[in-house]
Amino acid sequence: MGFKKKVNSIRRKLMHAITKRIGSSYADPKIYAGKKIEINNILIIRPNHRLGNQLLLTPLVQEVINTFPNCKIDLFVKGGVAPIVFQNYPQVNKIIQLPKKPFNELFKYAKEWIFIKRTRYDMVINGDKDSSSGRLLTQLANAPFKLFGDANENVQKQYPDHEHISKSPIYNLRHYLTKLGFPKNESQIPVLDIKLSASEIANGKKILDTIIKNNKKTISIYTNATGDKCYPEDWWETFYARLLKEYPEYNIIEMLPIENISKISFKAPTFYSKDVREMGTIINNTAVFIAADNGVMHLASASLTPTVGFFSVTNLNMYMPYGNASVAIDTNSTNIEDWIASINTILK
Repeated sequence: MGFKKKVNSIRRKLMHAITKRIGSSYADPKIYAGKKIEINNILIIRPNHRLGNQLLLTPLVQEVINTFPNCKIDLFVKGGVAPIVFQNYPQVNKIIQLPKKPFNELFKYAKEWIFIKRTRYDMVINGDKDSSSGRLLTQLANAPFKLFGDANENVQKQYPDHEHISKSPIYNLRHYLTKLGFPKNESQIPVLDIKLSASEIANGKKILDTIIKNNKKTISIYTNATGDKCYPEDWWETFYARLLKEYPEYNIIEMLPIENISKISFKAPTFYSKDVREMGTIINNTAVFIAADNGVMHLASASLTPTVGFFSVTNLNMYMPYGNASVAIDTNSTNIEDWIASINTILK
């Protein structure tokens, strides 16, 4: 681990130790029976700039909209692509973006915190219980109802999938609302969704047609990932060869990362885009998307495409793709025959 990463790791641990008790007094709201609760202006906090984490926030935003259809939502994030991710969410009123490097823009950083303090909200939701700044901001915010993200023991026992980073804040919100007198919500948890429009999807089809130039269905793969999540070239070469053998009736194309690298030496037709929504529209027009755990895997899931996610180092239960017939595979305890069987459940 490099010096910078060590410093950041120590900083995160220290801040977590300092802030972990913040919000403990807000666990169970006390509301008089029969009192009508008006919740219209809501702040959701998720100060993380990574693509995957901002996509993983979309189910919570949908849950809030489903629960309070006339609400206005402010999102407090850190840099990143949130304006692009949520551009088709009319209920998202304002996206407050912290700079990615706050010490380089202290004035802007302080200005946004002051805005949160001065704005009157009905409810504030911290989207990540392990975020120290998220907990501090939730404490600072001006609102009668606050969810710091801490898991309720009864909720954890009732829902085995509570550990998922997208589902946990939704289960917590539902539990909290029953304390306020709202009826218990047992509906299906929303999936990741960037709400691609019909015209966007049609444009993605046009782009895909210029790549494949035939009427066969298409399998898309993404061979890159960050750090230890990235599988080596020989792993992808073996897997790609097996895909060619198993699915001759399908096209196989590779999405390239910004670094313009390929773990299969560019053997498949490729596509590349810096536009997150355009990437999603192309993926939406494919039969299945296959990748290791990374932000683009979550983009495929948020494009409502069946997604196969490979996991080797990160917590599968926290980050697995779900919905749309998606599957998550622990490659430490499975083999290539298992992976093909999982893909067959989607394609065949």
